[in-house]
Order: sequence, then C-alpha cells, then structure tokens
Amino acid sequence: MVSATTAALAKIADLVERFGPLMFHQSGGCCDGSAPMCYQRGELKLGARDVHLGDVGGQPFYIGGDQYELWKHTQLTLDIVKGRGAGFSLEAPDGVRFLIRSDVCST
Repeated sequence: MVSATTAALAKIADLVERFGPLMFHQSGGCCDGSAPMCYQRGELKLGARDVHLGDVGGQPFYIGGDQYELWKHTQLTLDIVKGRGAGFSLEAPDGVRFLIRSDVCST
C-alpha cells in the first residue's frame, strides 16, 4: 500500500500541471539507491514483475517485483524533502526529491 504526504501531493499537482500525466517507480537499487523516481507517464517501460501498489495524487505508483517481496508488509508513504536527488526524476531540477518513508504493517 502507498500513500503520500500533503507536501508530496502538492508537488505532484505542480508536476502534473507542467508535464502532464505522471508515473512513479520504486526500484531496489541503481542511481539513488531505492529512491522513488517520477517520470512522465509511459516514459519508463515497466517489467513483467513490476507491481502496481496504487495511485498517489491520481498517478500510478509501481514497485519492482524483488523490492515488493522485501517491502510487501510495509505501508509506504511518498514524501518530498529539500535536496537534489537523481537526475532522472522530474522533481530534481526544482531542488527537491521524493523519498519513501515506511512503517511495518501490524496485520
């Protein structure tokens, strides 16, 4: 399951206004480690094992299959903080970056 903070939702709305429909992908490595990446929708080709966790701000959020197996018992929350993240993610030029906060589910 995935949700988003108010600040992340505001940034998503800003990015949608500027770039159109978006998509998020949470990988388990490469670039910024396991940072969520924001792309224009369809810009990243999804793999057969990618899992759609849900939508944040009306935009689909996917996670790599291997990472999903490790995190499937957690509640993921998309947040945004100051600082430069990976150059691949749409928010990077704005001096902010998305990140994931997680809590282990009790059930």
